[in-house]
Amino acid sequence: MSAPLPLRNIAIIAHVDHGKTTLVDQLFRQSGTFRDNQRIEERAMDSNDLEKERGITILAKPTSIEWEGLRINIVDTPGHADFGAEVERILSMVDGVVLLVDSSEGAMPQTKFVTGKALGLGLKPIVVVNKIDRPDGRADEVLNEVFDLFVSLDANDEQLDFPVLYASGRNGYASDDINAREGSLEPLFQLIRDHVPAPDLDTEAPFSFLATLLDRDNFMGRVLTGRVQSGVLKINDPIRALDRDGKVIETGRASKLMTFRGLERVPVEEARAGDIIALAGLEKATVANTIADPQVTEPIQAQPIDPPTLAMRFAVNDSPLAGREGDKVTSRLIRDRLMREAETNVAIRVTESADKDSFEVAGRGELQLGVVIETMRREGFELGISRPRVLFKEDENGGRTEPYETVVIDVDDEHSGTVVEKMQRRKAELTDMRPSGQGKTRITFSAPSRGLIGYHGEFLSDTRGTGIMNRLFEKYGPYKGQIEGRLNGVLISNGAGEANAYALNNLEDRGVLFVAPQEKLYEGMIIGENAKPDDLEVNPMKAKQLTNIRSSGKDDAIRLTPPTVKTLEQAIAYIDDDEMVEVTPQSIRLRKVYLDPNERKRMSRKKDAA
Repeated sequence: MSAPLPLRNIAIIAHVDHGKTTLVDQLFRQSGTFRDNQRIEERAMDSNDLEKERGITILAKPTSIEWEGLRINIVDTPGHADFGAEVERILSMVDGVVLLVDSSEGAMPQTKFVTGKALGLGLKPIVVVNKIDRPDGRADEVLNEVFDLFVSLDANDEQLDFPVLYASGRNGYASDDINAREGSLEPLFQLIRDHVPAPDLDTEAPFSFLATLLDRDNFMGRVLTGRVQSGVLKINDPIRALDRDGKVIETGRASKLMTFRGLERVPVEEARAGDIIALAGLEKATVANTIADPQVTEPIQAQPIDPPTLAMRFAVNDSPLAGREGDKVTSRLIRDRLMREAETNVAIRVTESADKDSFEVAGRGELQLGVVIETMRREGFELGISRPRVLFKEDENGGRTEPYETVVIDVDDEHSGTVVEKMQRRKAELTDMRPSGQGKTRITFSAPSRGLIGYHGEFLSDTRGTGIMNRLFEKYGPYKGQIEGRLNGVLISNGAGEANAYALNNLEDRGVLFVAPQEKLYEGMIIGENAKPDDLEVNPMKAKQLTNIRSSGKDDAIRLTPPTVKTLEQAIAYIDDDEMVEVTPQSIRLRKVYLDPNERKRMSRKKDAA
């Protein structure tokens, strides 16, 4: 066994918006990874537009910093459980984890998800209580919550004896003193060096490597990222890929080897056990495959991926306005794009329908599939998206089971009664309710995923926009029976043309409008929400009749309430089973699946008869 390398591999775990990416920015700056005069963006690890806009980490990304002769490889993990398929495999690349918790919000469901995976792999955590300078901080209580969380996740004694630092990632300091309000991140660097073990791997054994991330490069083809488990690999060495059963998938050569330096991938001549590298040269190998020397026959054990729980239908856009805004509208282009997505995102499953015009895409949650749709629309695709549906299973007795989620809700005390009532209507079970200080209550439910589809918009209205809801896949449990859906019907346009202010003014009494004057409409398009439970066909193009008789009073200027404009996620959550979201690069429209009213009635009768 050769001497361990001056190397540490760590993953940073945090809930959405707890300051993980900002802390990594400061680690870059204080380690000297960037020159003093080098201009870098804030939140440098958020590499794509969606991550920057939403402030969440979607893609796991390795990076590397050097500090006092020690190389620290850092893996930035997604903060949302919908992207959890990344997390499970990434943790196999590291020897320690830094758990970042907000000094006010404490340990949240997504923290629990990733931390549970890390503790299960035997990794020893370092806990950093971040945003210690928050006026509503409660660091001591949060630390107790983290300890209780570790106990509930069956942490061993060594893991429970974790070191703690109090930090402000934005201001760039960390300390073991809870009252510190200045300093540097030196204590964190020292703790990573002293607490996280060096990779204890054999460099004399034949080369082996587990692919944990996959992306495509126009010049290099498939690029597999992971940690070298044993041996040494040099450029052009022969390699082969093995699946989980040890079957050879393909053989080839290591045409390109890269390691991570700061935010860049840098070509290297060789990689040794413990290094996190990106490797090109194979065409079929994918995530969870073992890439190894030809003499290796035993694959490295890979973490199984949690199954998808939700599916949506992606269809060719067949509305009367199709093809006006996007340039990628055919089923072949949509199919190729979805297959490419499924290739690099292993948590997604794509199934082609019999009519070849639509595809069922299954994933871990609404947010994950929403990100796929948003990315496609920015690339110029036009799509018709159906209401999400959960994927049912059968238990050993043949009974129907459905996915459940743990839902943690933080609300002002005055709204807690409404939230509990609405959640119970959706077949959720209340498991915990406690005051969380500052006039807020934290309520925990175990709820069927089916009941949560479409609830988020209603929840924000009920809590006046102040409530925070976090969800996490819990288990497959018994089927809960019928759950009530949306209570209100919709207003449907009965013709095609442009919306008229006069007509919309008269329709305002009927409900809430989704469209503005001069907006292009077509028959069967949803233009608003009806105040009553039934759907209502209306004429939003109707203009005022003009005559040559002067009226005695001047017409009042029409003043319309601004329309409710739905984001992509809100639109997907809002629609019912007989409705679709039309997604184009410039517009998000709601419509009925069957645009013709006679066909809608016929299909409705057929459904009632069934």
